[in-house]
Amino acid sequence: MSEPESQLVSSRVLTIPNALSALRLVIIPVFIWAALGPENDLLAFGLLAVSAVTDWLDGVIARRFNMVSRVGQLLDPIADRLFVVSTIVVLAVREIVPWWLVLLLVSRDVVLFFVQLYVHRRGVEPLPVHYVGKAATACLLYGMPLLFLSTGDSGVADVATPLAWAFIIWGTGIYWWSAVLYGEQASAVLQGRRLELSA
Repeated sequence: MSEPESQLVSSRVLTIPNALSALRLVIIPVFIWAALGPENDLLAFGLLAVSAVTDWLDGVIARRFNMVSRVGQLLDPIADRLFVVSTIVVLAVREIVPWWLVLLLVSRDVVLFFVQLYVHRRGVEPLPVHYVGKAATACLLYGMPLLFLSTGDSGVADVATPLAWAFIIWGTGIYWWSAVLYGEQASAVLQGRRLELSA
């Protein structure tokens, strides 16, 4: 999702989008407890659904009402990454997804962490969130809740299972595609070229 070049980035902390991102961070431990403690899959699904909706909503509000902030640009992707990692690990612990999928998703974030660290040490601001990365996160945040509905032998599980894996497979592929694009962004800013496909 591209932002207009004229989009102002403020230094405000107390904004609605930032509150929504903070809410996603608060939901994470509650989700982990629900999924691993009582194994309440319906509650886990609901918490992930709320996270997905707030992830979409904070971006819409930030752009439409000029609430884009430096804090939000950092907080939103951090909340996304933590939710993706914690959810995929919980799913693996529950043996709903294989551990190689965890490795595939987590290794991408590790690669980008070192890219961002390298760019930062060269005196460049953190790379802006790419719309392809947001699309990948959206696919994963839609697919992961459905995986909790795929457990059991109900008709709901029969419908949720193929939908969930479609989102997960597409999301994982796009996730790594976005990593390549972030690498190109890093190369561009280090060479002093203008970034074009940012969100």
